[in-house]
Amino acid sequence: MTVILVLSTFLAFVVMDWVLNRGKVLHTVGETQAALGPVSSADFVAGFHTPGHISYHPGHGWMARERQNVVRVGATEFAAALAGKLERVELPKRGQWLRQGQRFLTLFRSGESVEMVSPVEGEVVEVNAAVAERPGLLRQDPYGAGWLVSVNVPDEESVTRNLIPKSLVAEWMRDAAERLYARQPEFAGAFAADGGRPTDDLLAEIPGANWRQTAQEFFLTDGGRAK
Repeated sequence: MTVILVLSTFLAFVVMDWVLNRGKVLHTVGETQAALGPVSSADFVAGFHTPGHISYHPGHGWMARERQNVVRVGATEFAAALAGKLERVELPKRGQWLRQGQRFLTLFRSGESVEMVSPVEGEVVEVNAAVAERPGLLRQDPYGAGWLVSVNVPDEESVTRNLIPKSLVAEWMRDAAERLYARQPEFAGAFAADGGRPTDDLLAEIPGANWRQTAQEFFLTDGGRAK
């Protein structure tokens, strides 16, 4: 009877351990998308997916809180569509200190490169190696599998002061789209016909489009505005 009791207890712990570890794996893989909640029509502004459950930086980076003092960082769909078909993404290293509004990421395509600025300030604690291996993830799933880094942010309150107020996010995204079209009206033709959704690569079919210059303007890395 004692042996049966011991085996039953052991089996119970094995099952519990499997369930807990399985839960952790599922949580890690899908935690960002789960935090965003279900997609609704309100999450689209000027054709771009702009989830209302996350915070945005003027340089088109986003952050979502993972846990106390740790946030996940990524690039908006607008940024990913401008970046288009990338050849390489150069991510910061674990342990590197990021400064909000300063350059932290480099995107490469067709022999050119452009940088993005960090939406947060803190130490990189995790890097999404999948994006380094498969740069296309940034465009395919910018708010999910295409996340970039996780950052330990000692002063969360200070960081949020420099992000776009929730009430102004839609206006900010509409303004970005309008500025893009005003810069070169043909950009409007780079959108898909159904629902006005952007194509995978906004600038690919625009003759004479200057990818680097256009991206720098919206990523706030033109003219020395970010260092």
